[in-house]
Amino acid sequence: MKALCWYGKNDVRVETVPDPQIINPHDAIVKITSTAICGSDLHLYNGYIPTMQKGDILGHEFMGEVVEVGKEVKKLKVGDRVVVPFTISCGQCFFCQRELWSLCDNSNPNAWMAEKLYGYSPSALFGFSHMLGGYAGGQAEYARVPFADVGPLKLDNGGLTDDQVLFLSDIFPTGYMAAENANIEPGDTVAVWGAGPVGQFAIKSAYMLGAEQVIAIDRFPERLRLAETEGKARTINYEDTDVVEELKSLTGGRGPDSCIDAVGMEAHGTSPVAMLDKAKQMAKIETDRPNALREAIQACRKGGTVSVPGVYGGFIDSMPMGAIVNKALTLKSGQTHMQRYMRPLLERIQNGDIEPSFIITHHMKLEDAPNGYSMFRDKEDECVKVVLKP
Repeated sequence: MKALCWYGKNDVRVETVPDPQIINPHDAIVKITSTAICGSDLHLYNGYIPTMQKGDILGHEFMGEVVEVGKEVKKLKVGDRVVVPFTISCGQCFFCQRELWSLCDNSNPNAWMAEKLYGYSPSALFGFSHMLGGYAGGQAEYARVPFADVGPLKLDNGGLTDDQVLFLSDIFPTGYMAAENANIEPGDTVAVWGAGPVGQFAIKSAYMLGAEQVIAIDRFPERLRLAETEGKARTINYEDTDVVEELKSLTGGRGPDSCIDAVGMEAHGTSPVAMLDKAKQMAKIETDRPNALREAIQACRKGGTVSVPGVYGGFIDSMPMGAIVNKALTLKSGQTHMQRYMRPLLERIQNGDIEPSFIITHHMKLEDAPNGYSMFRDKEDECVKVVLKP
C-alpha cells in the first residue's frame, strides 16, 4: 500500500510499504477513505517530538471502511463505515473504566519510554512516535486498528459525508473538551489563543456551552477571518497590540473568565521572552515554546480557568506560577478522552448544530501529502486544514 512516512525533520515521503495485518484477535483493518493533516503532525514534521524512527507512518485523523476483523471483534463487521479516534484505548483498565480514555494503561507497549519523561504513560496514539506506542498512522491506504470494539465510531453508510464527520477523529472533540475544561458558565467571556483548526472548534464549542463572547488571538488574516465569519468571535492580531492589555480593555479591566491555549509547543510571539523561547528551543535547552500559555495565565481573570488542549511535549521555562497561585486559577489539560465525545458530537452534526467541514481549505491526493505538509506549515495559499484522499 501507499503511506506517508517520516524520514527526519521536514522530510516526509509517500512510499510503498507492506499492508497492515491482523496481529491481535481484537484488531480490525480499515481501508481509509479520508485522512487529514493535523497541527500536531507539524510537531513531528518540524522535528520536536522524540523517538521517531525513519519510515514511521504518520497520521492520526482518519476514517474509512472495515475490510477485515479479528476473531474476537464483536461490534464491527466488514463493510462498516467508521471514524477512528486518535487515541488507542483498551476499554478495561482503571482509567478506561472511568472514561479517562486518553490515559489507558494497556495500549502503549513502550510505556517505559513515556514513564521516563512523564512519570506515567498516557494511552498510545496513532502515528505519533515510539514513546507513544509506535503504531502506524492513518495517512495511508489502510490502517490496523487495535481494540476495534472500543475505539471506532460506527456510522450509517448514508447521510453524512466524510468531510462532515472526519474531524470526530480528533479536532472537533479536542476543541469541545477544551471548552468543557474551561468551566464556561452562561454569559462568560472566553479567550482562545490560536485560530487554527482546534481553536476554531474551541470557539464554536464555547458558544455551544453558553459563552456570551469569544475572543480569538492569532496573526494570520485567513484564520482571524474564519474566526469572525464562522465562529462569530472578536479577534486580536497579537502582532498589532499587547494581548493582555487588549483583553483587559475588552472585559472592563477584569479579564476573560476562561482562557484556552490551542497553540501549544510551537507558539510564536513578539516579546523578548518569546524570542528567547525560540532560541532556547533551537539550542535544545527548552523543548517547548509556551508563549501562548504564559499570556493565557497572565490574562485570565482572578478565579478563572485556563484550559490547555495545545500539545506540549516536555519542559518549559519562565512559567508565571505566581500568577496561577495568587490569582487562584484552575489549570486543566489532557489529551482528549475521545469516546466520551464522539457520539454526542455526531448527534450535534446530525442535528445541524455545526457543520465541521467549514474548516477545510484544501483537498489533496495522498501522494501530494508532502506538499500539503509544507503548505500547512508555511500557511501558503491561506491553508487552514488539509484533507487527504488515499
